Amino acid sequence: MANAGKKQTATEKVRDAERARDELHDALKSVGLQLHSLELDSVTCAGDAPLALIDLGRCNVVTARALAAALRSPDGEQQGAAR
Repeated sequence: MANAGKKQTATEKVRDAERARDELHDALKSVGLQLHSLELDSVTCAGDAPLALIDLGRCNVVTARALAAALRSPDGEQQGAAR
């Protein structure tokens, strides 16, 4: 995190969460996966001291298995899993 050691403003927290979401999206895409509901959790982004959580959303069984396979694979590649 770029702002380690410094208290982040609410806006900085949300922007940092957006960057983390985008990094996760890109990493998933690089192994052929997409979580269609990947988004910031709007409730946790509200207020003066937001948590700015990333909601991984919902996925179907095929995507869940493909994600599990990608995480188990030593090189991050899916092995025959549908996307």
